[in-house]
Amino acid sequence: MVNDTSVYWNITQLSSKNEWFDEITRTVLVILTILCFIFYLYFITVLLNVFFSSPHMRENARYVLFAHMLINDTLYLALGILLLLSALYIIYFPMPLCCIILTLAASSFRVTPYNLAVMSLERYIAICFPLRHVEFCNAGRAKLAIVMIWVIGFTPSIADLTAITYSYKYTSLSFNVLCARSMLVISPLQNIVRSFIHILSFTMVALIILFTYIKVMLVARKFGSGGSSAFKAGRTVMLHAVQLMLCMISFISSLTETFSRDYITFMLVSNFLIFTCLPRFLSPVIYGIRDEAFSKYIRKLYSVKSLINIS
Repeated sequence: MVNDTSVYWNITQLSSKNEWFDEITRTVLVILTILCFIFYLYFITVLLNVFFSSPHMRENARYVLFAHMLINDTLYLALGILLLLSALYIIYFPMPLCCIILTLAASSFRVTPYNLAVMSLERYIAICFPLRHVEFCNAGRAKLAIVMIWVIGFTPSIADLTAITYSYKYTSLSFNVLCARSMLVISPLQNIVRSFIHILSFTMVALIILFTYIKVMLVARKFGSGGSSAFKAGRTVMLHAVQLMLCMISFISSLTETFSRDYITFMLVSNFLIFTCLPRFLSPVIYGIRDEAFSKYIRKLYSVKSLINIS
């Protein structure tokens, strides 16, 4: 009897220690995630301030697409953090609000690779068809491409919402639910269709990026200068490919969570940081640090002299 009591006490003590460790781990990782997002927001605010305060950039298709990518990635990260916190701390949402959040999150996730493909095509036209670049790649056409990207990105989500509307009774729309991706899944066929769409989308985008990279680098070889615009465009397209690869790696997160259920809290936050945040953090690095125009405007807007003039 004494031995049974001792074993029970040891198990209870071990369980409480595990819960305490999980709570500490969860709190530290969540704080780290929020701090990273705040730093990301600051950097994005600086870049968008440069974009909207520069008429030249607002009329350039390349920068219009870049600003759209920044806004879209910020929306996806904000919704992702909201869903992460709701999963970790068991926060319930009204079902209509949950459907809106999940629809926006899923659509913005699909928009990211599409935007990368269009940006790669813009670089391809700029290098391979420089005389027709202004005709094909202007601000108006870039905005039209953004609208088409969102229409394509929203289409699967609209199908999911239609399935939910016909499956759930109207009275259930007033319920509070734990907001998760499974809320939009009514039939196993939806998962199959979603996987097919993701595979097809990422494959097409990868082929476009590969095609544009080869064409741009062939032009760069003719110039033979490592500092030519063609070589710079090739490096930019290659960075787009790296970013696309990181987005594709996000599908591995579901597998790691399945095989690491003992550390589910740690895996949830770690996967979000590595597979969701990291690819989006590359966006400002690709253009904000490497792009000469952004660097010049950032130095101009945030120089010591301009701060003194403001004060």
